[in-house]
Amino acid sequence: MRSFEFALLDWIQGNLRNPVMDLLMPAVTTLGNGGLIWIALAGILLLIPRYRKAGAAVLAGLALEVICCNLVLKPLIARVRPCDVNTAVQLLVARPDDFSFPSGHTGASFAAVTALYAGGNRLWIPALLLAALISFSRLYLYVHYPTDVLAGILLGAAAGWLGSQGIACVGGKLHHGLEIILPADRRPHHGGDPVLSAAPGSADAVHPTAERTVSGQSPYGPTGDG
Repeated sequence: MRSFEFALLDWIQGNLRNPVMDLLMPAVTTLGNGGLIWIALAGILLLIPRYRKAGAAVLAGLALEVICCNLVLKPLIARVRPCDVNTAVQLLVARPDDFSFPSGHTGASFAAVTALYAGGNRLWIPALLLAALISFSRLYLYVHYPTDVLAGILLGAAAGWLGSQGIACVGGKLHHGLEIILPADRRPHHGGDPVLSAAPGSADAVHPTAERTVSGQSPYGPTGDG
């Protein structure tokens, strides 16, 4: 397996390396450094009320991914990077000082993509394109094995899905708790007539007979002269 992985990395170096890609790939991989591009995306989503749930799901997925990847798997497996084995390759980025398996750049990217997809946010489509570019850049730059990237995809997808489900569960329990605690007239409700559902006695409340009295007709039926 290791010989196959080096064969693939060397094929990329021998067939895809060119001046344009040498400029593009370091820039692409920088976007994924520390998951900053995905953290920024989550921050923007949190500022928009209708997308706050998606932003929280992305952050939750990223948190799970960094715990599993950087704090558990990397030091546990302690895989040496390919650039530390084949030192003849000219690196285009600074040599990473942590272990290789799995790819943290890839894991964070696919955690964000999966969290967006699981939440039904269509931003997952452009996010997937960027995630694929970031993942490929790790191979192009010779800092990860293909199996590092594959493991990052799987780990990130699992973290993103769990993060999304966790936020959905917390949100559901919070909504249910508000329905129990708050009075009926102050509970969050979806749809319905905002006028007829206003609190009794409030300025927005309308008596059921008010509509008929506007036309001048008595709410108690027609009156005559006797």
